[in-house]
Amino acid sequence: MSDVRGIGASAERSALATIRRGLSLTPEFRKGLAGTLALAVVATAGKVIVPIAVQQTIDTGLKDSTPDVGYVTRAVLLCAAAVVLTALAGYVMNVRLYKATESSLATLRVRGFRHVHDLSVLTQNTERRGALVSRVTNDVDQISTFMQWGGLMIIVSLGQLLVASVLMLFYSWQLTLLVWACFLPLMIALPRFQRWLSGAYTSVRERTGDMLAAVSESVVGAAVIRAYAAERRTAERVDKAVDANKAAQTRAQTIVGFVFPLTEIVAALAISGIVLLGVRLGLSGDITAGRLVAFLFLVTLFVSPLQTATEVLNEAQNAVAGWRRVLGVLDTPPDVADPGADGVELPRGPISVAFEGVHFAYPGGPPVLREVTAVIPPRSRVAVVGETGSGKTTFAKLLTRLMDPVSGRVTVDGHDLRGVRFSSLRERIVMVPQDGFLFDGTLEDNIRYGRPAATREEIELAMTELGLADWVDGLPAGLATPVGQRGESLSAGERQLVALARAYLADPDLLLLDEATSAVDPATEVRLARALEGVTRGRTAISIAHRLSTAENADEVLVFDGGRLVQRGPHDELVRQEDGVYAALHASWVSAARS
Repeated sequence: MSDVRGIGASAERSALATIRRGLSLTPEFRKGLAGTLALAVVATAGKVIVPIAVQQTIDTGLKDSTPDVGYVTRAVLLCAAAVVLTALAGYVMNVRLYKATESSLATLRVRGFRHVHDLSVLTQNTERRGALVSRVTNDVDQISTFMQWGGLMIIVSLGQLLVASVLMLFYSWQLTLLVWACFLPLMIALPRFQRWLSGAYTSVRERTGDMLAAVSESVVGAAVIRAYAAERRTAERVDKAVDANKAAQTRAQTIVGFVFPLTEIVAALAISGIVLLGVRLGLSGDITAGRLVAFLFLVTLFVSPLQTATEVLNEAQNAVAGWRRVLGVLDTPPDVADPGADGVELPRGPISVAFEGVHFAYPGGPPVLREVTAVIPPRSRVAVVGETGSGKTTFAKLLTRLMDPVSGRVTVDGHDLRGVRFSSLRERIVMVPQDGFLFDGTLEDNIRYGRPAATREEIELAMTELGLADWVDGLPAGLATPVGQRGESLSAGERQLVALARAYLADPDLLLLDEATSAVDPATEVRLARALEGVTRGRTAISIAHRLSTAENADEVLVFDGGRLVQRGPHDELVRQEDGVYAALHASWVSAARS
């Protein structure tokens, strides 16, 4: 069974461990990092040229009553050249960092997207779709912002802090001690601020995911919202999610607003102390005027990283929170795993299916299927019937391995589904879902989804064989007709027709129809019934339906009640068992058909 808590399993990971784990998943970022760091060193070292030039100009070029203009000119030109070199190194460093970041985060997005699809339907259903989308889009964007700006600032700032400290120590160890005495308490306090921000920005990322989920659902479900006049309730729900996000953002920014002025206050105190102590040292001959002025320049370089540290910390915590949410997805093990190269490759041909003592229950819920044992021979047409909640759809999901049973096993041609390669399983077994989901594109694009290599002629032939050619000809642009997002340009019945054509083109050995004709009008159902006769010939076909005609035309009917397989056999035989579940279902169908 899936550990549905896995998506949040990374929440308690430390910031350093989170970043280390994240970088291990993005090798593109580490590639060429040494060269980028070397450029960062050049860019950082170049910033001390100006203080050195100022010190040399004052102490050497201006020390006599007659200034050495040539010396000053050479110092200025050298300083200008160093500044140009520094700017060039910074530009190249930025370009390299941006390229590496975008490449690595593109890999992360792809990995996250693919892993979401590898998770079982059960695991996916534990988190709203909008929140999952947020994890592989918005959260990765936050990581990108930090790695392209905050990461760069950390590299440059640390180098700048180190170089400034060394040069300050060279000019005056007394003033250097004063600077460190002022800023050391703030540096010691930064980890505590980091923990506050970590919790605040984890909450921000969670509330952002909730907000996107609420907005996404309200847009997708707009028709239902209008139909039930639920606009106000929906707006209140979205407003609540937006307000929660705003509150989380405000709390995080309040912490930032508290920390940032501390740096400004400490910097002001440090500069004041340097001026007072520096004048006294100068009077005693322990420091020259040039060195004191240069030291003040260096203090600016020293303070600048600390002043931006709060903002960098802000972005860092936002990114770490994003990393945790992304890693929470990536670290969730797919409970329905593809055996890959070690799996069985099934040969093409008619399929036999067997359920052997299958038991299934959703986490924390009652059993949905109880000790189901059944054998479905090749080339048979089977109808699965039962009241709502009897276990029919779960039966279908286990057969297509969208989920795995808690106990027992499902086999195809004698092979446990857990040992069959996904590529082979998906090629041989195709399911036509109840909702007939379509992708934004043309009718042809959606039909070809079943077999991407199919030609236009093969698609036209498939539609003819299904008896749908006249329907296609009646559309505004034929196969080139746009279906709209989620197929909303077509009726529910038309979407089912496209889904059926897509499955037919895939040419499976087992066709599973999950109430695939439930939304089709009677006239179209007759046409589909004739087409399905040809589609299912020579194949194993399993239909999960509420329609009388489906059960009557099947070779065998499987009857579920309360998660158990309570009856099985031909329609004529089951309907004569007057005290059976099937007879009661059949009577309700007949009554509904006559009314």
